[in-house]
Amino acid sequence: MIDGTILLVGCGKMGGALLDGWFKRGLNPVDAMVVEPAGRGAVAPCKTHRALACLPHVRDVPRDFRPDVVLFAVKPQVADDIVPAYAHLAAQQPVFLSVVAGKTTAYFQNRLGAEAVVRAMPNTPAAVGKGVSVLYAAPAVSAIQRRVCEVLLSAVGAVEWIADEKLMDAVTAVSGSGPAYVFLLMESLRDAGIEAGLPPDLAARLARATVAGSGALLEAGDTSPEILRQNVTSPGGTTAAALGVLMGPDGLKPLLAKAVAAATARSKELGG
Repeated sequence: MIDGTILLVGCGKMGGALLDGWFKRGLNPVDAMVVEPAGRGAVAPCKTHRALACLPHVRDVPRDFRPDVVLFAVKPQVADDIVPAYAHLAAQQPVFLSVVAGKTTAYFQNRLGAEAVVRAMPNTPAAVGKGVSVLYAAPAVSAIQRRVCEVLLSAVGAVEWIADEKLMDAVTAVSGSGPAYVFLLMESLRDAGIEAGLPPDLAARLARATVAGSGALLEAGDTSPEILRQNVTSPGGTTAAALGVLMGPDGLKPLLAKAVAAATARSKELGG
């Protein structure tokens, strides 16, 4: 159950996924308002939930609407133009919750004149309720505000907390960017199947089902990925031959380590 009032700033793919998740958890449309700087056409949930107020600018928010949570879900490139306009809401003492990639709690504190800021990094499987979000709360955030933020993000998947905000760059590199790595794996498996002689449509279906099914198998129990890998691998068999390549000195593990390091470094650059 979602209680309290929410002002959602930005309703693109991630904002829309969150909003849909909240409605599935029982959010009353009259307890939420959306400000969509990109225009009403970008707000698909408005078409489904007609009681939801979708506004083009914060100045259109009624003065008697007092949000318990102000959630920023805009692109980092436009944050400088959007965030400062919400500084007047700090006097109402909401918790400011951000899913804006790369922007620190200090960034919002400095522009809003508020101390109660929570930073979150969800990922795109949130669109189907299978995301994972990692949260960091500034010291001024109360236990109740932490709980409210956790409930809001848990509507689209699992939630984890970190005590050191510096870890958010690595979080971004692993779970934030991680779905792209998995999709690339599926692309590569498909293309390898085509190269091995499979018809393209069949190779695509096999790769897709294999990646999706493997994820479901992993999620279905507590068995580690190492054990699941070993369960597929017969000594001297075909899987062992393939893993001899993938687990070699220049194989998948060191390559992914380099990729995550590159993404972590870029996250730090974007965060200033």
